[in-house]
Parts: sequence; structure tokens; C-alpha cells
Amino acid sequence: MRHAVVGPVPELAAYGVDLDMAERVHHRYPIRLTPYALSLLRPGAPADPLALQALPAAAELIDEPGMTADPFHETAQAACCHGLKQRFPDRVLVMAHDQCAMACRHCTRKGLLGTADVVRTPSQVAQAVAWVQAHPQVREVLLSGGDPLLLSDRRLIGLVRAFARLPQIDAVRIGTRVPVTLPMRVTPELARALGVSKKVWVNTQFNHAREITPEAVTACACLVDAGIPVSNQTVLLKGVNDSVEALFALCAGLQRIRVRPYYVFLCDPVAGIAHFRVSLRRARSLERELAERIGGLALPRFVMDVPGALCKRPI
Repeated sequence: MRHAVVGPVPELAAYGVDLDMAERVHHRYPIRLTPYALSLLRPGAPADPLALQALPAAAELIDEPGMTADPFHETAQAACCHGLKQRFPDRVLVMAHDQCAMACRHCTRKGLLGTADVVRTPSQVAQAVAWVQAHPQVREVLLSGGDPLLLSDRRLIGLVRAFARLPQIDAVRIGTRVPVTLPMRVTPELARALGVSKKVWVNTQFNHAREITPEAVTACACLVDAGIPVSNQTVLLKGVNDSVEALFALCAGLQRIRVRPYYVFLCDPVAGIAHFRVSLRRARSLERELAERIGGLALPRFVMDVPGALCKRPI
């Protein structure tokens, strides 16, 4: 990540970014993307779906009623131990990193990552494992952040193995957007090491068919060929994928590369992303239209995350 594009750098002007506006946005919501992600954008293209996700917009600075930085009260939740929180009875969240390869403009944690408690040291990992072991109802561990795949191979594999070796654990789930934003990070060697336990699952986030590049296909193939199930959690984004044509192309493309279209999420009520939100009425219409166009193997569930709910709610 030494070559990451960070802040309102002059290169962004070629994509129509006002650098003065970008400076204001960056102060509140940092700008960060990989050279790879930047290479996929189309200079001068109006409303490029990939640029909308990657580049700052003045709309991020508008304070919309009902939109908060932390709608799910993550910062107020009592930590089970450092970096580990439990929102649902049978699974826990482990914050494995506080950065991502790209600071997606629609991120649900865009105002939280810089201050998140992250499991970093061997003693913190040991404490988290001990807590899970003492709570046998926990059968899934979710490694999230930030992006766990920004850890070194050694640290990531060690973290996975620490939880996977517990007999009570059925799945160690890795939430990552690296296959989309930095696909060369996924090597055959890493994938094989992660697949050894037979407990690792990967959830990624492709939001548009143009993100399914040859590099992304190779990354996903490394994981699937190593015996790791890969599912996709799309976020429904205005101007990016809020048409049945865009969703069909995305879901069909994912099925083609052996990635299961799992969820389509409505945007969470997070400050700075109101301009991406699609109405519930429109989302329901898209769900019906997509079900008429594509078979069940490629049909995701349309859901929303509701503060305080014990599960994802169908729309």
C-alpha cells in the first residue's frame, strides 16, 4: 500500500474532482484508493459508477436529518474484550484492521475506522480467543474492520488459525473488498493457507459488473480453488447499480466466476452517504424485477440492517 493515492492529489482533477472541495471532504472523510482502482475509472465520463464509489463528492458534507456516524452504536457497545464485540448471539465481530485499500465513499464505517479498537498484539488475540472459548454458543467469528487482507500473510493466517482451531467454531468469515480494490493481494499461497482449516468463508463486495476484471476473477478463483466459499454482499447505490440491468449484469457475472450473489443491502443511515440511498419502494421494485430475470442460484436476498434487530431484515 506504499503507492496508495491519499488525499486530494492533483491526479484526481483528471476525473473532474474539484480539489478545494476534495480537501474539505478529506478533512472529514479521508480519501484513499489504490492505483489499480484508479486505473478502472473513466476520465471525463459523466456519473461513472466506479468513480462514484471511489472519488469524493460535495454531497458527503451535507448533514442530512436522521443520518449519524454510528447508527448501530458500535462505539457504545460494550466490548467483550479488546477489539471483539457481539451483536448477535451465535457470532462475534473481531476488528482486525482499521484501514481499507480504498476508502469507499459509501462505507458504513466511514466516520469510525480511524478510532476503532483493533486486535493487534498476540496478547489481544489470545484474550479474544479465550473469550470465544468461554462462550460455546458462539459458532462464527467475523474478521472485519477495515480490511483483514491488509494484514501480512503471517498475521492473517495466525489470526484465522487461532479461532479455527476451536471445535465450537463452524466458520471464520473474512469480510474483505480486496478482490475488488487490490486483487493482486490474493495470492495462491495465501488462499491455500487460509483454506487449510476448511472453516474459512470470504464475503466480498462487488457493486458493479465493471469491477469483475481479469485481476478480480483471478483473485476469486484463487480462493474458490482453495476450497473457500466466496459470497458477495452488494450495496444498493444510487447511480451505481440501481437498475435491473446493472444488477442482472453484476449477478450473472458473479455466478460466472463462482462467487455467490448473497445479499443486496440497502444503504445504512450513515452520515455522508445519503446521496447514495435508494428508496425502499424502488428497492422492492428492483427485487421483483430481478427475480423475474435471473435464476435462483444467482438471485441475492435484498435486506436491510436495522439497529437493534437480531438478524438482517428482508425488505
